[in-house]
Formats: sequence, C-alpha cells, structure tokens
Amino acid sequence: MTVTLVLVIAMAVLFSCGVYLLLERSLTRMLLGFLLLGNALNLLLLTMSGAAGDPPIGTTADGITDPLPQAFALTAIVITFAVSAFLLALIHRSWRLSRADEVQVDEADVAIRTDRHDPADDDPELAEDDSPTRHDPKSPEDADDPHETTPHETESRPRT
Repeated sequence: MTVTLVLVIAMAVLFSCGVYLLLERSLTRMLLGFLLLGNALNLLLLTMSGAAGDPPIGTTADGITDPLPQAFALTAIVITFAVSAFLLALIHRSWRLSRADEVQVDEADVAIRTDRHDPADDDPELAEDDSPTRHDPKSPEDADDPHETTPHETESRPRT
C-alpha cells in the first residue's frame, strides 16, 4: 500500500464517521462530526496536491511544490476552528438554558410536514405526471405578492 492510498482510506473513514456524527441529535456529537469532516477535508486537500517536492526557495523552478493546496489547507483549518468555537458556544448556551444536549423536535416543523401531504405519495399514476406547475398556497415560493392587487380588490376600494 502506498502512502496516498493510506491517506485516501483514512480520509474516507473520517468523512463517513463525520457524516454519521453530524446526523445525531446530540450537539456534542454534531461538533465532533464537524471536526472530523474538517480534518477529512484537510487530508483531501493535501492528498490531491500531489507528491512532495522541494521547498519554493531557490533559483530554479524544477521540482517545486505548489503552495496553493497548503494555503487552502491552512484556510480550512482556520475556518474549522472558528466554526467549532461558534458551535461550542452554542452548545454551552443550550446547556446553560435547558440542561439538555439534544436537539428537540420542533412541533411547528412536524405540523408543516404533515400539512404538505403530496397526493403523488398515494397514487403512483400521479407520481409519473411531470407537471411543473403545481401550486401550493402554503409554500413561500407560491405565496401571492401582498403588494399585488386583484381586480375585485381594486373595484371595492372607494375612489377619492
């Protein structure tokens, strides 16, 4: 096994464990999953940068390593650190307020999910219909513009 293959396998394990931990309801596990994803991203950047070469100090440009992937890795480390500190502050605040580490189910989200029942779920013939003009009045994309007036509203307004 080559060094690159070992790094790719380690990166895949870190990505899979990070995604698994991000899907948990515990905020601490989400933080750990985010940290694992950040480390996997750094491995990806360094693995994809190519073989190691000479340092970029010298008179000739032969065999010099490209410094751009290393700069990307350093940037990713800083961003991961900043977001981790923010997540840690959110976890601490959540713990101080509710003494709970788990994300609770939001009842309003559950109500929205149950209200948006798609008839295509029950009837397979409707699922095959690819009509792009489905109108859902509760959807924010399909909501009417409040500044737009309909003809019957303009007729009922008193004229001045």
